[in-house]
Amino acid sequence: MSDLFFEPLSRDAASSARLGRLHTGHGVVETPVFMPVGTQATVKGLMPDQLRGIGVQMVLANTFHLALRPGSQTVAALGGLHTLMGWDRPILTDSGGFQVFSLADRVKIADEAATFQSHIDGSTVQLTPERAVQIQEELGADIIMCLDECPAHITDRELLRAAVHRTTLWAKRCRAVHGRTDQALFGIVQGGVDLELRAQSATALQQLDFPGYAVGGLSVGESHGEMLQVLDATVPLLPDDRPRYLMGVGRPQDILEAVARGIDMFDCVLPTRNGRNAMAFTAGGVLRLRNAEHQRSAEPVEAGCPCPACCRFSRGYIRHLFQANEMLGPILLSLHNVSFFMRMMAQIRTAIAAGTFASYRRDALARLGP
Repeated sequence: MSDLFFEPLSRDAASSARLGRLHTGHGVVETPVFMPVGTQATVKGLMPDQLRGIGVQMVLANTFHLALRPGSQTVAALGGLHTLMGWDRPILTDSGGFQVFSLADRVKIADEAATFQSHIDGSTVQLTPERAVQIQEELGADIIMCLDECPAHITDRELLRAAVHRTTLWAKRCRAVHGRTDQALFGIVQGGVDLELRAQSATALQQLDFPGYAVGGLSVGESHGEMLQVLDATVPLLPDDRPRYLMGVGRPQDILEAVARGIDMFDCVLPTRNGRNAMAFTAGGVLRLRNAEHQRSAEPVEAGCPCPACCRFSRGYIRHLFQANEMLGPILLSLHNVSFFMRMMAQIRTAIAAGTFASYRRDALARLGP
């Protein structure tokens, strides 16, 4: 068993939302928590001090990409991910399983391994469950993930059943070789939008007694309603005393609904990806800063936001930066967007603690829109 443990603190009376603490070797994480994505061991465009300054507790890095470049042994030789990144707070690494989905045209899947063609040099890369764990142990993250098969949304039931079987098989193999007690290995529930297969996956993984459980295979093309149906059916099957992680889901509306269903952890590329594309998250919905209406606007991106972008610069200036292809534009909006997510998560935690999450959720969803 790992040194990581989850401490439930309080619950919302009107939903399954819960407040907790995730204890790791690099500090305590207050949950529910959102993790910005640092695929290549960096949250694009943002310095670690900036992330700390806006309240980021934990970040995610990508096993597959770091295994290809610079290589997990190189990361280990440079002191591990925390030293490499200059980040002294917790880190989670995914397993490479999502690349089974996202690089479908470059991968062949069998029970033994997933075999990829590298997008960097075209070489053949074989990722077994054992190798996925070895890479993550060399990277040195606080939480690591079992290798899983993440099927596309439109998959026939037999292929979906095979993916669930393979995910369970791979989870057993990951569990068998994982050795670092300063890392927590999470299992990943799969099954698409098939509720029966989701239940089978959750039941099989519970028998392996992981210190945490993730719900994978969502945000891959299903509708918002389908996602909520999966969470309604799956989350109650997961152990109450373990953290629950919804992988890759990051729209504010989705986070609010998932928290209400008992999810504790989230990650997504949306804050920085949208920031690089001149789109800003606000409590009233998304702003598109390339629109001409912002050309002479002296307003901040979001009134009352304490981030450096909103405290020092106007919408008109940030729009100018994008129009001129200046790199400061994407940096400022990425910083704002990550800050928005951190403030939203802090507000969620405060509302759960105060017993007002139901009204906070209702009001926030009304402001955000569909």
